Amino acid sequence: MPEWRSVASKRNIKISTDADGDTENQYVSEELFYDIHIFCCTNERPETHKRGSCVVKGSRELCDYMCRRSMAMGLNGIRINHAGCLNRCELGPTMVIYPEGVWYTYTNEADIDEILKSHVMNGRRVKRLLLQPDQGPRH
Repeated sequence: MPEWRSVASKRNIKISTDADGDTENQYVSEELFYDIHIFCCTNERPETHKRGSCVVKGSRELCDYMCRRSMAMGLNGIRINHAGCLNRCELGPTMVIYPEGVWYTYTNEADIDEILKSHVMNGRRVKRLLLQPDQGPRH
């Protein structure tokens, strides 16, 4: 497992302890259930909808491919889910990868392979597929 995954699989949470009436803040490390959790938008709207929808652009099939491919690659500690609308329809299909909260657009199996190999396996973002926070309208 790449070093970054062992770090990503833990999160620091702030807790307050009360000793003798004093409140003390400290941070503890907490294991995450999944090292990486990927949500692929598979929301469906009519083809004529002004915002479009990810499923019309093939997201359901590509999400299923990503699940099969990750298993074939022997990736453990990750979960890939179909998700409802992620609200970036115009840029779709879209996915978001946690715990980092990194957003991608993708159009084919080669894009999925690149995301799995670069981001999931090696912790390197795929710049050409990244979605930036300022891209697309906020709804």
